[in-house]
Amino acid sequence: MRMRSLVQHVGQGPRLRWMASLMRELAFPRACAGCHRPLDREEGPVCWECVADLPRLSTPFCHHCGRPVAGQVDHRYVCSDCTRRPPAFTCARAPLYYRGIAQTLIGALKYHHAVWLVPGMVDHLEAAVTAWLPEERFTRIMPVPLHPARQRQRGFNQSELLAQALGRRLGVPVDTHTLIRVRETPSQTHLTASQRLTNVKGAFRVKDSPVPGGGSILLIDDVMTTGATIHECARTLRKDGADTVVALTLARSG
Repeated sequence: MRMRSLVQHVGQGPRLRWMASLMRELAFPRACAGCHRPLDREEGPVCWECVADLPRLSTPFCHHCGRPVAGQVDHRYVCSDCTRRPPAFTCARAPLYYRGIAQTLIGALKYHHAVWLVPGMVDHLEAAVTAWLPEERFTRIMPVPLHPARQRQRGFNQSELLAQALGRRLGVPVDTHTLIRVRETPSQTHLTASQRLTNVKGAFRVKDSPVPGGGSILLIDDVMTTGATIHECARTLRKDGADTVVALTLARSG
């Protein structure tokens, strides 16, 4: 049932590619999505060694943006960047660093349609909510939207797959219609932090302003680098009526 719900959020072209990949998985010995070695029958899509090698993020980190901090600091510590330029989101958290096995698995989901990795990824997101956001009472979950042209090309929005699965786990409604992307932005890979902020400014809009019911929104994305994208999403949502926006990504640079 869980896999069926994932497939429903994949476009027709990618769905066929996903089915072809699944048939290969059934016809040949299964291989780990991280290191590609044959898997034991008891293992999931990622071998135990790769699961153990996932670059997990732990405290201490900036209370606001979640950036890891070396040494001992107060649990309410705010980094110099957030002090100088406070983000629009209330706080941002990520359970993994974007490197090593985590980077490989996220790439497999985004570019090779490995949607069967989503349940395992959501295990980490759910654990992060339990550990770091236990007092939050979210009224809805929203994924960072792709531009329609990009989503047609890819066939799905990986952040939406994560959001839908997490929403089912937490029992929180998932809203994929209120926040939309109205401008397709160039790749941010080689841009500085300030250039990224400029690149995404005005790229998002609330479809039916104000945000219905306001409330506390959990914003989901796959990776956080400088935080420019989630800052702009949060700024847009709060400008149009959201009370708070908490960002949760599977991984972040650091």
